[in-house]
Amino acid sequence: MTGVTILGTGSYLPEKVLTNQDLERMVETSDEWIVTRTGIRQRRVCPPERAASDLGTEAARRACEDAGIPEAEIDCLICATITGDRPFPSTACTIQRKLGINGIPAFDIQAACTGFLYGLELARVLIVAGGYKRILLVATECMTRITDYTDRSTCVLFGDGAGAAVVGATQGQNTGLLGSFLAASGEHEDLVYVPAGGSRLPASVETVQQHLHYLRMEGSTLFKIAVASMSESVRTLLQRFQIKLEEVEIVIPHQANLRIINGVAKNLGLPPEKFYVNIDRYGNMSAASVPVALDEASKQGLLRSGQLVVTVAFGAGLTWGANLIRWNR
Repeated sequence: MTGVTILGTGSYLPEKVLTNQDLERMVETSDEWIVTRTGIRQRRVCPPERAASDLGTEAARRACEDAGIPEAEIDCLICATITGDRPFPSTACTIQRKLGINGIPAFDIQAACTGFLYGLELARVLIVAGGYKRILLVATECMTRITDYTDRSTCVLFGDGAGAAVVGATQGQNTGLLGSFLAASGEHEDLVYVPAGGSRLPASVETVQQHLHYLRMEGSTLFKIAVASMSESVRTLLQRFQIKLEEVEIVIPHQANLRIINGVAKNLGLPPEKFYVNIDRYGNMSAASVPVALDEASKQGLLRSGQLVVTVAFGAGLTWGANLIRWNR
């Protein structure tokens, strides 16, 4: 074994579509206002009878099929989510049961929108150091379940979906997942968070009445930090591998806001055309945004063998980071 690579990708989006026009009937907003400030035109909504594990299971099956690997050959399952089915057990264990692959390690990680990137690096290390051969990494979110549809500033942003990747060993030098840059700063934990529902502020009649189980966000402050941190992540990672920015052929960014994506492109001096964008169709799916975009780019033939691909994201925590991949599929 000389490296680690992505063997297959998959994604799953719920069928229900929530458009900007639908939101116009729910809160004081407009399609023009939403598109101008976010780039979002619609997003997907998980039906009431389904949860994050259901979306994640579908994405996982598609990733295994794309990789040509039977689910029974997976020897570790990692799930990145902030909207799991319940506080415990892990959503990974629920997905494991639904896939019928019991007996292997399964656990959740929680790095918000950067979760898939954290998971990729964790999978790489486990394969290199831990002897695992094929790791199933799932990122699944039901963000509409923690969205306050009386808050016009945040309810336009979020959607539901899941993405997955099968990560495994590869032969050959300088190929596959080359490395990552990951960081966090708890100093900014209050910029985007859900106030209640944990041990600090357990659920009560008062917390429900005060909408404390919904996401809260300081958007203007986050915008500046997001552009700076994502740009820093890409620069630091490429410097580590002595790769020039112009050598990167496609960037898969977290889909939080089109203005953030364009801000990162401008900051890095890269043409916007190098950034894959699907935020107009799905909104912000937190940890699922990057793997869904990665899967779409792959299926559309935009990722070709030998290309240098960078994923980059930021999220609550705050967390941020980037992965460097030499695509070899």
